[in-house]
Amino acid sequence: MNDTPDLFEWAEQQSAGTTASQDTSPAVSRENECVPQGSPVVLVDAFSQIFRAFYAIRQLNNHRGEPVNALYIMTKLLLQLNRDFPADKGAFLFDCGKVEFRLKLLPEYKANRPPMPEPLKQQMPAVEEMAAAFGWPLLRAENYEADDLIGGFANTLSERVFIVTGDKDLSSLVDERVHLLKPARSGGGFVECGPEEVVRDFGVVPELIPDYLALLGDSVDNIEGVPGIGAKSAVELLNTHGSAERWYQEDGTLRIAAGKFSAKLEGRHSLICRNLGLTRLKCDLPEQFADLKNVLSKKAPDWQKIANMCADNDFKSLLREIPAEPELPKAEGELF
Repeated sequence: MNDTPDLFEWAEQQSAGTTASQDTSPAVSRENECVPQGSPVVLVDAFSQIFRAFYAIRQLNNHRGEPVNALYIMTKLLLQLNRDFPADKGAFLFDCGKVEFRLKLLPEYKANRPPMPEPLKQQMPAVEEMAAAFGWPLLRAENYEADDLIGGFANTLSERVFIVTGDKDLSSLVDERVHLLKPARSGGGFVECGPEEVVRDFGVVPELIPDYLALLGDSVDNIEGVPGIGAKSAVELLNTHGSAERWYQEDGTLRIAAGKFSAKLEGRHSLICRNLGLTRLKCDLPEQFADLKNVLSKKAPDWQKIANMCADNDFKSLLREIPAEPELPKAEGELF
């Protein structure tokens, strides 16, 4: 929820024009329901990857002068996912405007984020069209951030789940069945992240990640942390005393003997409770996604459409990576 610029403007525009994926039906609980066992399910944190793609290469235009940097990198990512993780179930998950329950907790939540850059906004329809051409369902739901939907699917499914993201919030979902796939910084492949990697990176087990983030706050999401508590202090407190919500009596007084941290934690009960409400994922799926098997059914890639889009945007080098043999139209130029 905290690694990309403000998406509210784009998401709200989309919410007005979409149908099934914008259903406002109430949430449904499915504690005992899951799709049949099978191959791993791949869930892509869409905007996390789209913004990463946009900033990976700048000033990349097709022969019409249109920006295509995000589209180019996302097409490479889609080819890589198809090659390395050819799942038959999965989805691209998108944010869908402002999330009311978080805004009630903090009206300034994400208010400091800049709007989506215009060159990226221009590419979004083509990026979504390309993802759909690769067979991915594109899912969003009102009053859910992408992280919430990913959490709902990950907790409901019984299969092994891979989450493609660079967002630290989603580390809270990691267990022996659910792993993260982080695009390698070197530009090739993915780094798989399980429970051991979460502890290595943050110093706490996955289930304590929301508490860790609640203590530190997040300037990107406009969340104030506990003054005087840094990463090392948060790790020490959580590993010694467990979840932060257990540290206080009902009247807000400290229940634990926090030693050198006591003065910093006194009077911070309301702040920590509010932050936990912001950093914890909303993992109850909306009713529109009740039929998990069909909702997450991934189609075979439409290689002819993919080839046409690559040629139309001068991605001649990517045409050579297409594993099928579609009729290849002539490309006007070549990018890389």
